Amino acid sequence: MQSSPGAHLDGWTLIVPVKQTTLAKSRLTGLEADVRRRLAVAFAQDVVSAAVACHDVVRVVVVTNDPVAPVLSELGAEVIPDVPDAGLNAALTYAAERVREDRRDAPIAALSSDLPTVRASDLSRALTATPEPRWFVADLAGFGTTMLAASRGQQWAPKFGPGSRAAHASDGMVELDAADLDRLRRDVDTPDDLADAYRRGVGVWTADVLATLDTSLRL
Repeated sequence: MQSSPGAHLDGWTLIVPVKQTTLAKSRLTGLEADVRRRLAVAFAQDVVSAAVACHDVVRVVVVTNDPVAPVLSELGAEVIPDVPDAGLNAALTYAAERVREDRRDAPIAALSSDLPTVRASDLSRALTATPEPRWFVADLAGFGTTMLAASRGQQWAPKFGPGSRAAHASDGMVELDAADLDRLRRDVDTPDDLADAYRRGVGVWTADVLATLDTSLRL
């Protein structure tokens, strides 16, 4: 899937923002800080692996200042630093600007890094589901956003944060039909989220971390 920037005129660029993994997943109560960090890294690895394997994606860009960057680069992602270092929306805006320096009208999608159940087929289904120029996928809770997309030449205006589903809809973005997209909607913040993700089937990196937990903590 990966090739040099600008080599393809068609196909999506997926941007995956990864926050500092030492601070991530603080709501996964009952787990040691090191386990939470390892899970945050594993979630990102599973997301990037799915994105790289998706045949509708020509470029995967990770924007992060975390030391995990080389691990994600080895999976086939292009890693750029979060130069603004001013939150998720600023990071996504900066990354999109970098992408469109290479491909002025590149179709761009942002994908959450905490989707351990997502598969390449889920991404392909979403990316080919609608002709709408700007769309998003809501999380299973119904308040947030797990994926955001702007097709060729369309305005890029991420509004992640509390109530992002309503914010993106208010901005004129179309909510994608959620049928058959539950794995793409299953973000993980809490122990209940993690248990649900485990039942749905997590990726290999997350499964490896979960397999190391004490029996009492397994899901």
